[in-house]
Amino acid sequence: MTRTLLAISLLASCSTGPAPVAQEEKAGGPPADSIRGWDSTLVLTGERHFKRIKQLTFGGDNAEAYWSFDGSRLVFQSTNPNWGESCDQIHVFDPFKDELRTGQPQRISVNGGRTTCSYFLPGDSLILFASTHEHDASCPTVPERRADGKYVWPIYESFDIHVADLNGNLKRKLTDQPGYDAEATVSPKGDRIVFTSTRDGDLELYTMNTDGSDVRRVTNTLGYDGGAFFSPDGTKLLWRASRPASPEEETIYKDLLKEGLVMPTNMELWVANADGSEAKQITKLGKANWAPYWHPDGKRIIFASNHLSERGFPFTLFMIHADGSGLEQLSHGDTFDAFPVFSADGRYLVFSSNRNNGGTRETNLFLAEWVD
Repeated sequence: MTRTLLAISLLASCSTGPAPVAQEEKAGGPPADSIRGWDSTLVLTGERHFKRIKQLTFGGDNAEAYWSFDGSRLVFQSTNPNWGESCDQIHVFDPFKDELRTGQPQRISVNGGRTTCSYFLPGDSLILFASTHEHDASCPTVPERRADGKYVWPIYESFDIHVADLNGNLKRKLTDQPGYDAEATVSPKGDRIVFTSTRDGDLELYTMNTDGSDVRRVTNTLGYDGGAFFSPDGTKLLWRASRPASPEEETIYKDLLKEGLVMPTNMELWVANADGSEAKQITKLGKANWAPYWHPDGKRIIFASNHLSERGFPFTLFMIHADGSGLEQLSHGDTFDAFPVFSADGRYLVFSSNRNNGGTRETNLFLAEWVD
């Protein structure tokens, strides 16, 4: 799932360890005034919640950056030819100090294959991510443009969820079922993982302990359920879903899934209890509403959408209350803004964007100082 939406919509975590104490109070980066590299010219007209922005990466396709529990580092995936990458790989770095314009960040995925959906585990010494390396150390084939014109994402059945240390040494494998297992994230409480799997024949959400035990299915409706996150208090789930609305759409969905494909052009956001109960659709905007993430207050949700775009592009950032009210547009670029993720203390937002790429297709990571 990458480039523009394809080159960047990488399918968007786990080990045992004690949950951090008073995480909300201690997590976070240094004071904003001590950070070098802020560039106010990167803030576009109307982006009132962005006090200032720092560009973090400079080339290739970079996306799905997620914070460590202590708020000092980011783990992300990239395809950067200058770093010797031909498909998505996992890296970790300090967004407040490291200079990626001149150096390559620490690589976690050292065993080959395509990797995606990385996330820190409690304690910040281990990272989980999905990888195809056990099937083939080479990058899997990307689907060719379809004759029927459908825009599709690949669902590689060779994806499984692994845990590695910060040097890339694999420590354990969390999934070992036939089919796609990926898009894993960890509860802020540090006790459960949510992920997407086709183990029962459809793209559904599951949760499990951080050691891979006690797997529970939490969605049961035909269609793609993915990109899920626990709320800050761990009691709720937030995700994107693409649900067939007619017999014809159902047939199309099932036929594509048999080919290992999914069509992500119509997705809405859902919220439920952590066990999947009381599921509620909170957007009905049309087109693709995806890459949602909780604000640390647990009451608001930030996400990417193209529902205002006549041609399916650009994607811009929006915020909405968890009950579906109060929609607000946050970014105002004319290309691509997506994968927004708040730091646990709410002071910083990291996101992916095509801004400032000199007219190329490069998608970089940016850090914004957030203002409510």
